[in-house]
Amino acid sequence: MAQSSAIPPSNAEYDEISALVLDPGYSTTRAGFAGEDVPKSVVPSFYGIVPSNGGSKYLYGDNALHNPLPQISVANPMAKDGTVEDWDTATNLWEYAITSRLTNPRPGNPLIRLDPKEPEMYDQMVTTENQEKPLEENPLLMTETGWNTGKGREKGIEIAMENWGCPAYWLARNGVCAAYVPFAVLYRLWSDLTLAYSSSFAAGKASALVIDVGASSISITPVHDGLILRKGVVRSPLAGNFVSDQLRLLFSTSTPPIPLTPHYLVTSKTPVDAGSPAVATYRSFDPKTAPSPSFRHLQEERLLTEFKESVVQVWPGPGRLSGHSNLGVTNEEAAKAQPGRPFEMPDGWNQMFGAERYRATEGIFDVKAAITGEGSPAPPPSQSLLASIQATLGQIDVDIRPHLLSNVVVTGGASLMQGFTERLNQELMGLYSGPRVRISAPGNMYERKYASWIGGSILASLGTFHQMWISKKEYEEHGAGIVEKRCK
Repeated sequence: MAQSSAIPPSNAEYDEISALVLDPGYSTTRAGFAGEDVPKSVVPSFYGIVPSNGGSKYLYGDNALHNPLPQISVANPMAKDGTVEDWDTATNLWEYAITSRLTNPRPGNPLIRLDPKEPEMYDQMVTTENQEKPLEENPLLMTETGWNTGKGREKGIEIAMENWGCPAYWLARNGVCAAYVPFAVLYRLWSDLTLAYSSSFAAGKASALVIDVGASSISITPVHDGLILRKGVVRSPLAGNFVSDQLRLLFSTSTPPIPLTPHYLVTSKTPVDAGSPAVATYRSFDPKTAPSPSFRHLQEERLLTEFKESVVQVWPGPGRLSGHSNLGVTNEEAAKAQPGRPFEMPDGWNQMFGAERYRATEGIFDVKAAITGEGSPAPPPSQSLLASIQATLGQIDVDIRPHLLSNVVVTGGASLMQGFTERLNQELMGLYSGPRVRISAPGNMYERKYASWIGGSILASLGTFHQMWISKKEYEEHGAGIVEKRCK
């Protein structure tokens, strides 16, 4: 008699096999072996496209993506909400992330993907792929957003089982994975930990409000007893890329405008005084073979990321940047009195940034303070971080809210902006004066940036988790729909 698809079998045969953990995102894709502290492979989720004999070549990885090849353009298989838009390209990108540093690449490595417009070469690659599977020896744990669709979940297991030949698979919500990273040491000490269900492993910390501040969006995920409360999941676009857009507006409206010249356009520069025009030699391209605007935009984003990491700050409070301090002066005046931060552009232009370094992030907390311009109106109030948190808690049972507020887990690369957690703590304590508010934000940069991957690494390495894997045999017996029944 066939076993129920909702009942996990014993998968002891996977105990001695190194599982792989794949954590796709809009900005980067992270991959590595379960049990390790950080992902060994971190590649951009963007990819390059160059013309080739009437067709196109798809290029993956930092080295290929940031080289200004003739007519190169840049695209992303992921939507800004973290779900997949282009499954074919996403499959090749993920395979590159895994095989380039973790396993042996098969012939036809997707570092260069051929377009079907080149029929002979494309057919040859497809034939080779059908002969060899890159992950035949490795179970795969993959993460997903809290709002992934059923169709998207089934497509993930199809790729793992059919394209890559994985012997076992599991799909974990990234919010749940991130929820227990601050307590990773505690989990590893629990050698006799028993998993009653897929993610009921939190050793007394199974309930958390996970605030993931990524590149394209902020997600607020309520986790209770190890399970996501899906009705309370809220997403806002006011994340890392929003800060980049605010910086673009700030630079363009400054007097004089601040130049935004990416590294690849500068061949040499001469030192100049702060605020003086740049004295540099710039690279020129033939208009017929120049990189596309999408390539330049990506390189500008890299430069803006450097600026955010070294200059940008969140106004820590008390009060908002537009408010007044206890000394009777505005907070903007107080910000101007603080020491500035210098920054030099690739062409040598440099300046000391004072109070303006706080303005680019203020819109996350106070949409009225967002920098606006033609075609860039202020975000709606419902998208502010505090409004998103309120919307999440408004969907949750009143009795659960204090437990979530007492364990607010902050993660995501954009949350590393200086002053972010301090401001969030101040805003939450002002909004919820009754319950005890406690924020857990890993101090280690890698734990903050790669929290969902690290959580998946811990989960897949637990000895008692191996009974949870969906095996190849189960997939063949029940089909892709088994992921909906088992990975809840």
